[in-house]
Amino acid sequence: MNENVRLTAWVRGRVQGVGFRWWTRATALEIGGLAGYAGNLGDGRVQVVAEGAFDQCERLLEWLRHGDTPGRVDGVTEIWGVTRGGYEGFEIR
Repeated sequence: MNENVRLTAWVRGRVQGVGFRWWTRATALEIGGLAGYAGNLGDGRVQVVAEGAFDQCERLLEWLRHGDTPGRVDGVTEIWGVTRGGYEGFEIR
């Protein structure tokens, strides 16, 4: 399945102030073909929005859940949707 999709994931745990957003951006760039961002939320979570081929987004989600991330990931909640566009590459917010 190589249809383009939008992944929105909320990552819980000790994920702010530990380089988690930088790591997420580096991982997205390593996977390639993804556009979007990783940004801190006021409640301590990090929100990750990625658009690209389904298999690439799925790979990023798997890394968010089980990769060697900075800090500590306690859980990830995600939703899938249609692409909206408007992103130039993958950025940190």
